[in-house]
Amino acid sequence: MSNPPVVLEISDRIATVTLNDPERRNPITGNDMIAALLDAFAKVQADPQVSVMILTGADPAFCAGGDIKEMNDPDSIFRKEPLAAAQSYVDGVQRLPLALYNLDVPTIAAVNGAAVGAGCDLTMMCDMRVASDKARFGEVFLNLGIIPGDAGSWFMLRRLGHQKAADLTFSGRMIDAAEALEMGMVLEVVPHEKLMDRTRERAAVIASKPPRAVRIAKRLMRNAERMDLPDFLNSAAAYQALMHQTEDHHEAVAAFIEKRKPNFTGR
Repeated sequence: MSNPPVVLEISDRIATVTLNDPERRNPITGNDMIAALLDAFAKVQADPQVSVMILTGADPAFCAGGDIKEMNDPDSIFRKEPLAAAQSYVDGVQRLPLALYNLDVPTIAAVNGAAVGAGCDLTMMCDMRVASDKARFGEVFLNLGIIPGDAGSWFMLRRLGHQKAADLTFSGRMIDAAEALEMGMVLEVVPHEKLMDRTRERAAVIASKPPRAVRIAKRLMRNAERMDLPDFLNSAAAYQALMHQTEDHHEAVAAFIEKRKPNFTGR
């Protein structure tokens, strides 16, 4: 590849991460995509000037998932003996769901085209999804005699519920943007040429909120997925006590009383 596999742009508290191997439909194997994505996510996490991240692909596809030609290569990780192959997943693609899950900023997938296999799972790892009318989704692993090895099943069950996740997983079928909207897989479907503008509009709403509160709200949602109610309430109380001491909270209250637009500083 002559171009970087991932492009990171930051503007107005919005980070945009673009998978950038369009000639091969942005696969995440057979190139340096995984390492480049992990590097971009780490930069987003560490930058206090970022409040929300958009993940998208360079047209015409969002992400083709694993490179099937590489699966046929006897020297690839896919053909290693089982323990070595399993470790390759741990050291490789499985780092993506952990990195996305642990991001403190909200994430929006702007799905511009086909999102297949691990590419479909990558969209489900994000908090929200906006789809172009050209988007297509496919949890196609069973068609190749394999299973989602990248935590796709974990995310899909939580995003869609058991029955819809089971339908997509066991059928291995592709669905278009309209069906994805009907299933609740995406927030909305927009004309292809308006996808990024509409996604940035949604991101801008988040970016206008107090930056620290946005990140803490994301942490609280993660806690809600794994805590029972008493422990969660303790966590919420502790976070809330911290939020009451921030300058942005005081500014928000003052702006509300004074009927003016708040000026948040992230303090």
